[in-house]
Amino acid sequence: MLTDTTVNKLNEMKLTTMSRVFKEQLTDPNISKLSFEDRFGLLVDQEWASRKINHLKRLIKRAKFAEYDACTENIKYHSERNLDAAQITRLATCEYINEHHNILLLGATGSGKTYIACALGMAAVRRFLEVRYVRLPELLTELAVARGNGTYRKVIQQYKKPALLILDEWLLYPLTETEARDLLEIAEARYKKASTIFCSQFDVPGWREKIGDPILADAVCDRIVHDSYSIIIDCKESMRKRKGITEQ
Repeated sequence: MLTDTTVNKLNEMKLTTMSRVFKEQLTDPNISKLSFEDRFGLLVDQEWASRKINHLKRLIKRAKFAEYDACTENIKYHSERNLDAAQITRLATCEYINEHHNILLLGATGSGKTYIACALGMAAVRRFLEVRYVRLPELLTELAVARGNGTYRKVIQQYKKPALLILDEWLLYPLTETEARDLLEIAEARYKKASTIFCSQFDVPGWREKIGDPILADAVCDRIVHDSYSIIIDCKESMRKRKGITEQ
């Protein structure tokens, strides 16, 4: 039958949603009342929506968020956190990504930096932007292993490409000179080309001590600080202790 042939061709072209909806239309008496253009439009709409959803799922999976359920709508604005809701709302539009600016997310451990960073990352994914989350200690370890097995250029390229890179636990520990040079290469490659969110327990003046070499420290900080918005979380009590990890 011609119908079976059409269904098989749709499936062969990987238009599986269109194929399924087409078969459903054949058994729906109300569909026959619609014009060809309207019926075809419904098929295209369903296929388009399905592909968008699948694309979104792939982006979320590739982002490797620490908090997969994070969203800006659920950020808690307790008065003692001193968070600016208007600022978060503006950043959630992702205009800073279009302008290639960064975000410095500063606060004590347990203040909810990771959740807010992932929430902003999710806002970017919703706009179908490539996002990558990684803890800095894990990134540095990955680069060290890659340097040893000959895949360094390939691995470091993965951190240069995303429209938004989230670096959690930024400068939690002092760096070796090699690690500082790795960060400089990433910072240089992303400077005015892509955006990065830096989550740190330390204010910017403390970064130089962690980086070590003063020349490298100046080079790294110069490519980050001047193009960044700052979110400072003034939280005296851990958010995990206050309400549990679901309230950030």
